Amino acid sequence: MRAWEFAASRALPLCFLGAGYLALSVFLLLWGLPGQVWLSVTILFAAAVALWLAVTFILERRRLRRLHRMLDGLEETYLAGELLPQPFNGTERLYFELMKRISRSAIEQTGKARREKEEYMEYVESWIHELKTPLTACTLMLDNRSDPAGLRRELKRAENLTDNILCYARLRTPWTDLKTQKTDLREAADEAVKSQASLLIAAGIRVEISGEGTVETDRKNLIFMIRQFLLNCARYCPGCTIRILIRDGEIRVEDDGIGIPDYEVDRVTERGFTGSNGRRLGNSTGMGLYLVKGLCDHMGIGLSICSRVGEGTQIALRFPGAGAGPVSSLTEM
Repeated sequence: MRAWEFAASRALPLCFLGAGYLALSVFLLLWGLPGQVWLSVTILFAAAVALWLAVTFILERRRLRRLHRMLDGLEETYLAGELLPQPFNGTERLYFELMKRISRSAIEQTGKARREKEEYMEYVESWIHELKTPLTACTLMLDNRSDPAGLRRELKRAENLTDNILCYARLRTPWTDLKTQKTDLREAADEAVKSQASLLIAAGIRVEISGEGTVETDRKNLIFMIRQFLLNCARYCPGCTIRILIRDGEIRVEDDGIGIPDYEVDRVTERGFTGSNGRRLGNSTGMGLYLVKGLCDHMGIGLSICSRVGEGTQIALRFPGAGAGPVSSLTEM
């Protein structure tokens, strides 16, 4: 801090002191105070003010130098609010509290951004490793010039993985491509099944669709979600039967596969959670239902999952305006 900057910061109190002392001097002189006494008092007053300014200037400059050294030593400057010394001045305390809030908010946002970046990098790495499997299989099939159906299946797996990472990227950024339109649930389910027909046939899965219904939703994302349910069945319970029931603005997907343990059902939509079935198979990223949950939250769709070990799993999507009743038991379907 320069001397003129300090003087400018004290200009207002100095003006009040000068005006006050001038008024007091006029009063004392009119009252009959001798001029020599007034001069002595004026010199003492000026000396006291000068001493006050000098001491305050020195203390302020030392404090600012300490602050500059502290800031220069910080790699993350947003942490400064947590390290600032407690001020004594009332106005400074208000600014101090404001800086603390700003700093804590910056720390939270920075921590969140770092965690999201780490999660994204982890998923990209796992996605790359998972993508290698169908690509390697395609290469071998092309080299051997055999099994065109198998080649199509592996290409479909690669396509599904690509759709997953694109969906994951969209969930992390502001949405601009959500297109709500009147959607026929039966047609959306049919399209999802046809898109995965080769994988479902290879897994020995039979699909039954019943019911009709139309809702206002994003058709593309709805098909993506139904596709995730079908892929989970193909991965975890080959040979099972999948029943898709449409009624009252709701779509339910049920299988008669191995089911999910009770203590894992509430966690299947967590990012990266594979559960005991996924660990047993060793080829799961735990991202499918996580992406479905993210889409449902964004589109205002209710998601319910219930399952029984050895009996199967049921997943229900409730669209806005369809009510919020409980999911029926597996046997009710």
